[in-house]
Amino acid sequence: MNQNNIVITSDSTTDLSPELIERYNISTIPLGVTLGDRLYTDGVDVTPDDLYEYFSKTSQTPKTSAPNVGAYDDFFHKFTDEGKTVIHFTVSASMSSSYNNACLASQDKENVYVIDTANLSTGGGLLMLAAADMAESGMAAEEIVKKTRELVPCVDASFVIDSLEYLYRGGRCSALSMLGANLLKIKPCIQVKNGAMGICKKYRGKYEEVLKQYISERISDCSDICLDRVFITHAGCDPKVVDSITELVKNNANFKEVFVTRAGSTISSHCGANTLGILFIRKSPIA
Repeated sequence: MNQNNIVITSDSTTDLSPELIERYNISTIPLGVTLGDRLYTDGVDVTPDDLYEYFSKTSQTPKTSAPNVGAYDDFFHKFTDEGKTVIHFTVSASMSSSYNNACLASQDKENVYVIDTANLSTGGGLLMLAAADMAESGMAAEEIVKKTRELVPCVDASFVIDSLEYLYRGGRCSALSMLGANLLKIKPCIQVKNGAMGICKKYRGKYEEVLKQYISERISDCSDICLDRVFITHAGCDPKVVDSITELVKNNANFKEVFVTRAGSTISSHCGANTLGILFIRKSPIA
């Protein structure tokens, strides 16, 4: 427990496990997930498997929505009314209005800091845990915010997608790209850089074999990797595949902590099932 009365919070896109949320005393504000004409709450009354079932029946991808300013205002007040200082993390500002809404809600609150992770999923989770470690060491809020923002460009977040269908139906890739990927059996590696997603490499072959090649390449050289912790985050992959990849990571790099998490409803609604990524922090900003 930190001694500065600091609470670490985020929107629901950071995909931390319930165990990590409890361990670091983290609070989250959920995004909305719309299936058809019904609005659900991420992590509360809808699961990624619900999304996949809906898609299989309707061929329609879910729509997601950020918490509005009023919801953020209420969320922050729960802590500020108790005299606590809030350091809040959001999904990349270029991907959602969550950051902007949180900033608007924090304008009249001196003890609320909002950090744009310029990332998604456990890419933001890595920053949160780093901030929580700093708070536990007794560091002041202003210094935590400064040091955490310096870490933002050092987050190495990437993932391999088995199918581009969700990204296509969500308007994040063209029909031509999806068709070409399907015909050539291409498994694209998506990397988050400067707050946006882009294809950094295209693999071909069976998904499990592609994942092994991807993992080996990402951590083949650990000289610039901070080995404190790594996330293996997936969206409903076969448990045997996840176990195999986890062992590969452990055998290739001496990370102090290896966390396996499943992407929540917001992230899963954009990438679809059979998506897996490895996320960690580098010692220097990614060029």
